Amino acid sequence: MSDTVSRRSTLRLLGGCALVAAAAATGSPAHALTGRASAARHRTGPRPLPRVEALIGRLTLDEKVSLLHGAQDPDDLGQAGYVPGVPRLGIPPLRLADGPAGVRVKAHATALPAPILLAAAFDPQLARAYGRVIGREGRALGQDVLLSPMVNLIRTPYAGRNFETFGEDPLLAADLVAEEIRGIQGEGLIATVKHFAGNNQEQDRMSVDVRIDEQTLHETELRGFESAVTAGCGAVMAAYNKVNGRFASESEALLDTVLRGRWDFPGWVMTDWDAARSTAASIGAGLDMEMPGGTRFGAPLADAVRDGSVPQSAVDRSVRRLLGVLDRFGLLDTDPPARPVRDAEAGARVALEVAKAGATLLRNEDATLPLTGEAARSLAVIGPTGLVPFVSGGGSAHVVPDRARSPLDAIRSRAGDGARVGHALGEDVFGRALPQGVLTRGFDAEGQGVDAGEEWRYDGTLRVAEDDTWTLVLHYTGERPVVHLGDRELYPVREGTAEYFAGGFVSTAPDGLSVRRATLQLAAGEHRLRITAKGGDEGQLFRLRHITGATRAEDVAAAVAAARAAHSVVLFAYEDATEGQDRTGLALPGHQEALIEAVTAVNSRTTVVLNTSSATSMPWLRRTGAVLQMYYPGQEGAAATAAVLFGDTDPGGRLTQSFPADERTHPTAGDPRRYPGVDGREEYTEGIHIGHRWYAARGLRALFPFGHGLSYTQFAYQDLDVRAADGGLDVTFTVRNTGARQGITVPQVYVGPAPGLRLDQPETALAGYRRLTLDAGERRRVAVRVTRRSLSSWDAGRHGWVLGTGLRTVRVAASAEDVRLWGQVRV
Repeated sequence: MSDTVSRRSTLRLLGGCALVAAAAATGSPAHALTGRASAARHRTGPRPLPRVEALIGRLTLDEKVSLLHGAQDPDDLGQAGYVPGVPRLGIPPLRLADGPAGVRVKAHATALPAPILLAAAFDPQLARAYGRVIGREGRALGQDVLLSPMVNLIRTPYAGRNFETFGEDPLLAADLVAEEIRGIQGEGLIATVKHFAGNNQEQDRMSVDVRIDEQTLHETELRGFESAVTAGCGAVMAAYNKVNGRFASESEALLDTVLRGRWDFPGWVMTDWDAARSTAASIGAGLDMEMPGGTRFGAPLADAVRDGSVPQSAVDRSVRRLLGVLDRFGLLDTDPPARPVRDAEAGARVALEVAKAGATLLRNEDATLPLTGEAARSLAVIGPTGLVPFVSGGGSAHVVPDRARSPLDAIRSRAGDGARVGHALGEDVFGRALPQGVLTRGFDAEGQGVDAGEEWRYDGTLRVAEDDTWTLVLHYTGERPVVHLGDRELYPVREGTAEYFAGGFVSTAPDGLSVRRATLQLAAGEHRLRITAKGGDEGQLFRLRHITGATRAEDVAAAVAAARAAHSVVLFAYEDATEGQDRTGLALPGHQEALIEAVTAVNSRTTVVLNTSSATSMPWLRRTGAVLQMYYPGQEGAAATAAVLFGDTDPGGRLTQSFPADERTHPTAGDPRRYPGVDGREEYTEGIHIGHRWYAARGLRALFPFGHGLSYTQFAYQDLDVRAADGGLDVTFTVRNTGARQGITVPQVYVGPAPGLRLDQPETALAGYRRLTLDAGERRRVAVRVTRRSLSSWDAGRHGWVLGTGLRTVRVAASAEDVRLWGQVRV
């Protein structure tokens, strides 16, 4: 915790969730808190606090309403939202920033690895450290509320925001979100868990109706949200989508019955951005705040109170929830907690630690890695993202980093002065300069400037020598220029979508200019080219480049030559992803698959490093020497990647999502009702069998299963002992490092179904895990606690958890498909 947070604020932060935490400590499920007192209280708001009640009594109706919706920030720091506060009563304004992988504002911040990479470490304490960095930086950068973490599960590999969340498993996600929230809020920043609930895809996210049964909802998607509430999160963000016929932001079943009734949540609920659907229905169901404006909760809410369609008590209840959280964090104090100073170097150290801890080695044949001896002295680095740092995904996850080295620079530095480290693009994604004579009426296509306030126009001709596939690449600052070739507009602006990520290509040039691409078949001859560019307030710079079939062939040939000349190859492959748009397939974008095939054909000692958002199909896998999954590794990703490649650290990550063998074998394949939905309905007909549970239920093997990840050493598991105790299980076993160097392993404990329980149950469910670092030859006795919750199923008939008694199978495994020990115990 920052030393700028006062002791009284610390006590307030800890005390706010004491009741829920006490229940968790005793092993009682959260719904056990919902006695008569809770049922009555959640309809009027949290327990009355004298200071809060005094403020409510002094606030006018218009002032109350102003606290329940966003507004324009007069001192815009680049954050996502702003609530003005009431200065006359000492209620401060609130600034709300995005932040799944760092604080997203105009200023520089620590760009942390994507949450999916954090999750791969299987380390809740590391998640708390990750949260502490975000919490301190958020406060230091003038923010009060963080719009994170995201705890929706990975249900389909196509979802555009898979990199922003923790994976497919409910238990792991619940553990990690709780610790990250404790880290964030321990520094005085209010955390907002999102998106409640069922936001598991981006396609049609504003309107799709998620149809999900009660058991599935509680056993999968809701477990992480309940854990976030148990950890004391200050706010919850309602999802865009519908759940069982009602928009999440006006679902009484979610906001009133579950969130406040069963879980006793005392904080406030806000909409996702521009997601308010109604006034009376929403506030009546339990929504408290509309963001980022006041279309529904501004003047219409005040008018609704005045005309009697919304009771004054409903507004007071929402204000009470908000002010109760502000009071808990000391923000209503006369002397509120001072803001800390950013510690950029401390943030960078955590970013590096997380990137190394989550690095996941998927394949390693013939000791391709680590790079030692001649392999470390003669290298070819291939791929555009070997040259350009791949830091983060797009949308709300984008952070302006303090720094970011290229992987090529980090590899050359680590290899040393005597090493030969070459580079080849392999596939040019930024384009080459247009040749002389292509533009019949020329302009400076490599750097055309437009003065502030001016409009620049070009009307000329693009001359093509022969029929070919052309990609015209536009680099620009400011407002996107309008470009027409013939009658086609090449780079249309599509509001509300992330069209520039189509195909997953990198969207930023090495010098920071935005990049857009348009690919089309051009016949030999002249084509009319028209460009309109506006200087805006600060002027503009743009350039126009090209890629053709001929230049692509030259790039591949250069990569093959570099690979043939080197002892070993490190080939960086990528896919850019963002919110607002799902992936169109599991293959690498562009011509990367062909590039990998060409390079591995001449050098089998090729390591493919994947900077991708989610599961990737790999028809090229068997020709590679090694595959290292680095996801979006943050600002220190290059250093972390080099450390793993050269063996300075063991690759400690394990997959938190199953990688399917192909497009036909994953939980949402083959039935459009499951994904992307039919007629606006998305049906969770797979039930509780999400992710690795689905593979187990069908007896299928994944390309790489949940929990998979290789080490540079080997481990033996033995001497399993399982005993029932205190409503759960105590699982103990021994792990020994049988190799010649220090390494990391993550033993996982899975439980089988209860024979007498007449409810749908997974064939195997993750029930516990431990991350271990062992020296060569070291042996350690490991204890894993399996809680009562992990042995229970949700009974929709009883609307509660039921313990699965009888003879239960327990497996200790290195992945969901790599069982090392098993036993049985009677529960």
